[in-house]
Amino acid sequence: MTNIVICGANGKMGKVIASVISERNDCKVIAGIDINTVAYADFPIYPKADDLQIKPDVIIDFSHPSVLEGLLNYCLSTGTAVVLATTGYNEEQISKIKKAAEQIPVFFTFNMSLGINLLVKLAKTAAELLGDQFDIEIVEKHHNQKIDAPSGTAIMLANSINETLDNKYQYVYDRHSQRKKREKNEIGIHAVRGGTIVGEHDVIFAGRDEVITLSHSASSKEVFAVGSVNAAVFLKGKGAGLYDMAALVNCIQ
Repeated sequence: MTNIVICGANGKMGKVIASVISERNDCKVIAGIDINTVAYADFPIYPKADDLQIKPDVIIDFSHPSVLEGLLNYCLSTGTAVVLATTGYNEEQISKIKKAAEQIPVFFTFNMSLGINLLVKLAKTAAELLGDQFDIEIVEKHHNQKIDAPSGTAIMLANSINETLDNKYQYVYDRHSQRKKREKNEIGIHAVRGGTIVGEHDVIFAGRDEVITLSHSASSKEVFAVGSVNAAVFLKGKGAGLYDMAALVNCIQ
């Protein structure tokens, strides 16, 4: 049994995660962390990690980047594993995450969906085969309440493709101010915000007289909740290190 604390327990994703866990028999929620401490299930909710009365096996964080420092401090001081599913971290915060992983188990990815991580693998394969003969553009679409843009998933896709191509590409986020032809060493990244779109990502390889588009669409936030819970169960008992969906997929296989 994996004892889990949900950070951001009263948020939309926190409640979905609690619902997903309630239907499983290999894990349970023992507490939540949220500035809103109103309980809605059979576990207490505390305002800060330091207020927790029982040490969990794993904390799943689906809250806000501002929570990171306090959360990592708690996990480092108690040796608690953590699944970081929040998006919008800056470079300094990502460095802190990697540093913490030297001492505790940290599961960190920009997207908890197995389908998205398959999309990453397919995009890397396409980049290897197509090389510099095709222009690469990434379009991501999310609901109108999403704050960060472009999405962490779009950046993850771009980074994976760029690494495959020896990191020789530059990212271009906005073309309206550029009165010039597209450069060959560009990966265009575009964000759309509207309505209740859960998450859509297209990776476009545009060549001479042909276009290849790799797509993923999430119909519900539950796919991300399920992924984060799978990650938490996977992380229990692991040694210090930085884990991601590739490690989880390999374990499933």
